[in-house]
Amino acid sequence: MYDAICCPTDGSPGSDAAVDHACNLAVLADARLHALFVVDESVAGATEWDTVVEREEARGERALDAVAEAGGERNVPVERHLRRGRAHEEILEAAGEYGVDLIVMGTHGRTGIGRFLSAGSVAERVVRHSDVPVLTVRRRDAARADA
Repeated sequence: MYDAICCPTDGSPGSDAAVDHACNLAVLADARLHALFVVDESVAGATEWDTVVEREEARGERALDAVAEAGGERNVPVERHLRRGRAHEEILEAAGEYGVDLIVMGTHGRTGIGRFLSAGSVAERVVRHSDVPVLTVRRRDAARADA
């Protein structure tokens, strides 16, 4: 079924739900998990660049630690990856480099005007351009809020 699953994370509640799904799928498929955090280099101004990158890398390490811990609880091998660049581009490139069969990632679960305004989301771009299947997972509380 799946040998390698990529799980991009930003440490948000939406990512946490995706990590849970990715770990469960990895257990069922006896697959390894590639945890990925991307430091978005397009955000910071030149004067604050070093500070922002350091802060984002520290946030990324915490997010990757959480994936490794979730995988460890289920005996899923987790490889950690911290990359720099535009998130959707790095996710797609990583999927090819790591030979993954599936990408599992969180979404914000927006509907209506919120979805329209966020049409350029990372998850949407990955879904549109990925060569492998992409499973998007909404935050658990987002589904209840829409009901």
